[in-house]
Amino acid sequence: MPRKKILGSHVKRLLSGVSDHGKKHLTEVETDLIQTELLLEEAIEKLTSSFMAIHSAVGARQETIDLLLAGGAPSAENSAYLAGMTDEIGTYVNSAITSLQFQDMTSQLIDRTLKRVTGLREFLGTLGSHGADIMPDSGSEEIVDLLGKVSMALAIQSLELRSVLRKAVNQQHMESGDIELF
Repeated sequence: MPRKKILGSHVKRLLSGVSDHGKKHLTEVETDLIQTELLLEEAIEKLTSSFMAIHSAVGARQETIDLLLAGGAPSAENSAYLAGMTDEIGTYVNSAITSLQFQDMTSQLIDRTLKRVTGLREFLGTLGSHGADIMPDSGSEEIVDLLGKVSMALAIQSLELRSVLRKAVNQQHMESGDIELF
């Protein structure tokens, strides 16, 4: 094969690999950010619901509380409502606390996203530093050799990054069991 075709083949393979690698990681970053947004929306919805339920439970007993504060004696029914209020509010508070689990998952997603961005930056840095070694008067064989080294270095970085990112983000979901985000 003529030297120009070998060089063109190496350049084409390198550029395709860089493009594929970059697109893959940016797609994963986008997916992680969308999942983070969905987790935040779900958590805020559940927290709002829990706090509104607490407010409602207290509001429903406010008349009896006001009666007690005024020195009056509540009816047996009102006393039973007040006795159950602690358990009812405890249930809503536990629901709110459980909803805060999103923080752990979002931290994991953000950490993984940052690793992807850092890995992609290092990947592009490797490409840039090796590219700087190509001199305008370099011969085809030197360029092919350098491109082979660049391709190998990038392949190693890509594998290292993938191995760091393999872990899934897990959460014990309140209603539907385990959720795994990839």
